[in-house]
Amino acid sequence: MNTTFLPNRRRCLALGSSLAATLALPGLARAQAAWPSKAVRFVVPFAPGGSSEIVARTTAFELSKALGQSVYVENKPGGAGNVAMQEVARAEDQHTIILGHIGTLAVNPYIFDKLPYDPVKDFKPVSLLAKVPSLYLVRPDLPVKDLREFIAYAKKNPGRLNYGSAGNGSAGHLAMEYLKMVSDTFILHVPYRGTGPQLTDLLAGRLDAASVGAPAVMQFIKTGKLRCIATGTTQRLAQLPEVPTVAEQGFPGFEMTQWYGVLAPSNLPQAAVDKLAAACASSVKQPASTEKFNAEAAIAAGSTPAEFARFIATEQQRWKAVVARAKIKPD
Repeated sequence: MNTTFLPNRRRCLALGSSLAATLALPGLARAQAAWPSKAVRFVVPFAPGGSSEIVARTTAFELSKALGQSVYVENKPGGAGNVAMQEVARAEDQHTIILGHIGTLAVNPYIFDKLPYDPVKDFKPVSLLAKVPSLYLVRPDLPVKDLREFIAYAKKNPGRLNYGSAGNGSAGHLAMEYLKMVSDTFILHVPYRGTGPQLTDLLAGRLDAASVGAPAVMQFIKTGKLRCIATGTTQRLAQLPEVPTVAEQGFPGFEMTQWYGVLAPSNLPQAAVDKLAAACASSVKQPASTEKFNAEAAIAAGSTPAEFARFIATEQQRWKAVVARAKIKPD
């Protein structure tokens, strides 16, 4: 057998393979650029209404324009958000995303003995969308005008003050327990089943204090039905410029905000994740979005996947300590 031309044959085969791969690259690039190729399902793991609804629908409206495909919101409440998180973690259509939240990502891992999802392995962080300030409130006839006086009053009257929350492990529960931890104060916790019943008793004076997301209580603060003694933000809110932050009142570095971001199942290709992240960051900064957020005292964010991943990790460490100290368990 004549083997003179084998090296040339091998070179030809190699060149042919290389040429085929080169020709395939535009097709691959088009496939990646084509995402999304159909409508995107945006799951919200809570019941309709409240801050999550505002953030999700505002973002979805702008995302539809940025991505060139419909982005529709689907509420799927249950199990402190665990039901929706489990379903989306297993989604294989590559067109399902979910609204991540302080509870499902930074709290549930520490209050549930076993989760039906892994917040790190089952999802890819996409972008932080918005932060919703937690406000610290008291009934208007409580003899305190700011947080310093509230803490002094609580220490002078141990066991006399109580606070309400929307339930064990809720953002309001965490916010008050975080304040109790840094101020070394005891205040009795009264859990409710939802923000509505809690606010009813706070407004009626049957509760002394609470921490609630800004959108639900701004109207009551403005009309004097509730007194805001501090904000959990790092800077004062434009809507409440006269109210100092917790950090300003003796607790440097303190921050308590509810936050929302987009997560995708771990099987979504990184190119699609990056495209979605850029679209999310742009969407929440659009004038129409910021106008809606400002009306609810929400703060638009927008981030890269790496930035959101670091943010989640930091929040997990913060709330792990609070949950352990307060021995918080789900209802």
